[in-house]
Amino acid sequence: MNARVWVDVAYLLAAILFIAGLKGLAHPKSAVRGNLLGAVGMLIAIVVTLVDQDVLNWTWIVAGVAAGSAIGALLALRIQMTAMPQLVGLFNGFGGGASILVAGAVLIQLFSGTSGGAAGAPVAAAPELAATLQITVATVASGLVGAVTFWGSLVAFGKLQGVVTEQPVRYRGEQTVKIVLLAGALVMGVLIVLDPAQALNYWILVAIASVLGVMLVIPIGGADMPIVIALLNSYSGIAAAATGFVLSNNILIIAGSLVGASGIILTRIMCKAMNRSLANVLFGGVGAIVEDKSQGDIYSGRVKSTSAEEVAMILKTARRVVFVPGYGMAVARAQTPVRQLTEMMEKDGIEVEFGIHPVAGRMPGHMNVLLAEENISYDKLREMDQINPTFANTDVVIVLGANDVVNPIAREASGSPISGMPILDVDKARTVVVIKRSLSPGFAGIANPLFAADNTLMLFGDGKAAMDH
Repeated sequence: MNARVWVDVAYLLAAILFIAGLKGLAHPKSAVRGNLLGAVGMLIAIVVTLVDQDVLNWTWIVAGVAAGSAIGALLALRIQMTAMPQLVGLFNGFGGGASILVAGAVLIQLFSGTSGGAAGAPVAAAPELAATLQITVATVASGLVGAVTFWGSLVAFGKLQGVVTEQPVRYRGEQTVKIVLLAGALVMGVLIVLDPAQALNYWILVAIASVLGVMLVIPIGGADMPIVIALLNSYSGIAAAATGFVLSNNILIIAGSLVGASGIILTRIMCKAMNRSLANVLFGGVGAIVEDKSQGDIYSGRVKSTSAEEVAMILKTARRVVFVPGYGMAVARAQTPVRQLTEMMEKDGIEVEFGIHPVAGRMPGHMNVLLAEENISYDKLREMDQINPTFANTDVVIVLGANDVVNPIAREASGSPISGMPILDVDKARTVVVIKRSLSPGFAGIANPLFAADNTLMLFGDGKAAMDH
C-alpha cells in the first residue's frame, strides 16, 4: 500500500476512537475511558498529519508540545472545580480562534498575489475552480463561525467569572442589530468568494462576526449558560469542520462534525430539560431581575428555620435520603462534607441517592463532575426522570444550593419565566431540608414557594459549614 492509503487507514482508526470516546462520555461510569480513547485518537491524528504534510521541524514541535503541556498542567492543577464551566467556555473559544487563524493563513498562502479581476494575472497557477470554491466558501464559514464562537465564549466566560454581569443586557432594537451584523458578514463572505486575493475582506468579516458573537451572548442570562456553553461547543466543532474543508483534511472534518453534532444534540437535551426552545434561550432574555411583589406574601410567617442539630436528629430516623445539589454546592465547595455525611448515613443503614437536574450548575454534567471527584458511586447519581417517581417514598430530601430546578411554580401553565420547566419533585418528600444563605431568588428572579411549604425546613448558612456541622 502507498503512503496515502496508510494515512487514510490511520485517520479511519482515529475516527473510530473519536466515536467510541463520545459513546463512553455518555455515561459517568465510562467517561474516563471515553476521554482516554478520544485522546489516543487525537494523538494518532496529529502524528499522522505531521508526517503526511512533512511538518517535521522538531524544534517547533517540541516547543509547541512543551508550551501546551505546561499550560494544560497549570490549568489542571490550579483551576478549581467551581471554575470548570469558565474553563470549558474558554476551550470552546480557543477552538474558534484557531479556526479563524488557520483559515486566514491558508487564504493568504494560496491566493496572495492573485486577482480575480479581468486585468489581474496570477503569480502562480490558480487552483481549479471547484477546489477554489471549496476553499473560499469553507474559509468564510471558518471565519464567521470561528469569530462568533471565540468572542461569544469570552462573554460566556466573563458572565460565569463575574467579570460581566450575569443579568441579560437588553436594549431597544437588539434583534435588528444582530440581523444587520449577520447580513454584513454574509456580504463580506460573498466578496471573499468572488475575489479571495483581497485578504483584507476576510479580516473585516472576522471583525463583524466578532461583534456579532458578543451581541448574541450578552443578552443571555446566567441561568442559561449551560445551554450557551453546549451551543458554543457545537459552534467550535462546526468551525473546525469548515477548516477541515479549507485544508482538505478528512480527520479534521470528521472530528469537527462529531463535536458539532454532539453539541447540537446536547443543546437540544438541555433545552428540553428547561422546556424552552433554542430561540427562546437566545432571544428571550430569561434571567433578568424580576420584581416579585408577591414574595413577601409567599414567605411571610411561613418559613420554618432549623438548625444543624435538628437536621441531624431527623436524619437519624430516616430510611431513605436524597441529596439535590445545585450551583450553591459548587460555590461553597461542600461536596466533600456531602460525601462524608453520605458515608456516615450508609453505615447506619440509610439509603442515600442524588437527584441531578440536567441544568443544575453552570455547565452540562457540572454536578456529576463534582460528585464523581469525591468518588461517590455513579450508581447513586440519578437523573431527573429516574429520581422523580421515588420522592413520594423518600423520608428526607436535602436541597443544597439548588433553587429554580426545585421551584413548584414551574408546574404552572404560564405566568413565570420557568413555567413548564421540568423540575425535581422534592416537595413530595416527607421532609425537605433546604440549605441556603438566604431567601434570595435563583437566576429566574422569582420566589420559591418550596421554602415556605409545610414540609420544608430552612437551614440558613454556608453550604460547607452547614454540612460540616
